[in-house]
Amino acid sequence: MNPTTDPALRSWVAVPADSHFPIQNLPYGVFRRSAGSPPAIGVAIGKQVLDLTLLEQRGLLESRCFATSTLNRFLAAGPAVWSETRARISRLLQTHEPTLRDDDGLRQQALVPQSEVQMLLPVEIGDYTDFYSSRQHATNVGIMLRGPDNALMPNWLHLPVAYHGRASSVVVSGTDVRRPCGQTKADDAPAPMFGPSRSLDFELEMGFFTGPGNRLGESIPIASAPQHIFGMVLVNDWSARDLQKWEYQPLGPFLAKNFTTSISPWIVPLEALEPFRCPGPVQEPAPLPYLRSPGDWGLDIQLEVWLQSAKMDQPQRLCLSNAKHLYWNICQQLAHHAVNGCNLRPGDLLASGTISGPTPDSFGSLLELAWKGTKPIALSSGETRVFLQDGDRLTMTGWCQGQGYRVGFGEVAGTVLPARKDV
Repeated sequence: MNPTTDPALRSWVAVPADSHFPIQNLPYGVFRRSAGSPPAIGVAIGKQVLDLTLLEQRGLLESRCFATSTLNRFLAAGPAVWSETRARISRLLQTHEPTLRDDDGLRQQALVPQSEVQMLLPVEIGDYTDFYSSRQHATNVGIMLRGPDNALMPNWLHLPVAYHGRASSVVVSGTDVRRPCGQTKADDAPAPMFGPSRSLDFELEMGFFTGPGNRLGESIPIASAPQHIFGMVLVNDWSARDLQKWEYQPLGPFLAKNFTTSISPWIVPLEALEPFRCPGPVQEPAPLPYLRSPGDWGLDIQLEVWLQSAKMDQPQRLCLSNAKHLYWNICQQLAHHAVNGCNLRPGDLLASGTISGPTPDSFGSLLELAWKGTKPIALSSGETRVFLQDGDRLTMTGWCQGQGYRVGFGEVAGTVLPARKDV
């Protein structure tokens, strides 16, 4: 067992029983103490943020990675530095460690309530790739488009399908989402029309950030993939289904996807997720040798999606799913991405694609939950939804349940704003 994930560990910082951020987690993020103040790097512990930039300045950390405004330098440092730094932070926060606990002045400066900080995008993202790794989701969409006999395309069971997204429009949780405009075409219309999307959807995903990459022309063997994966975040890859339907052939999504992708602000290290690895789905036919990952790389991460309309006082849960349903795991995704010599770099974001489970309440998009508009979802306000409306606030959350603690991701949330009128 990794000592930093020991269920018996406790911190001198108060951590509520249902907190996503016990000492076994220690996710990394970038925050600002007040408007106009410089960004700092921290970890979440309970309801607090521990300022790592300050601790490094005071000589309590030796990583030399935190005097900067993003986590890219730390991601590039690699697994040995990640482990050493995590172990040091864990020791500083453990119940019987007096170094920070008993230094009143430093402790008061280093710990900041999460409620008082502004969370920022934690990484300068160079590239973003979105996979299509849930068999249930691919099957559901395939049934809608091609019928049950041809639901999966011939390549789907042989490789992790993906497309390259737009890194510049990845935003941190809390950023509003502007309804996109583009071309759509009704089945019976003679020509397309331009206007706001009328089929705006969410996609429940997980994503991971890469650490040390590979040189152009070199691959990453799947057994080495974990050494290149720093940690994971929640992802909502907002999707305009009507734009996508018209534009996606033959090259795939474009305007339907590149307007906004939201991520949670805290990156949960892969080390913190080790106790929650589990077998993934049986892969039949067996993947080609370069995609056969040693060990269990399913991840038991419980996932929820909540919607609150402008007329609702409280959000309503739409979906309850789990990341363990993913057919292609994170090691396979990374190894396939680089097998042709594509060079991955520190801070690249690779997302899973929509995560759908085996039951209707575990489907990870409105396209599936409302089954292409044929099964409207009743809301507590008396409204119904087949796709998102202006003013809707969509929140995703996720956590791993341990023995007396949970390792969580916080949340990724965004509110839909009306389309611009000057387009």
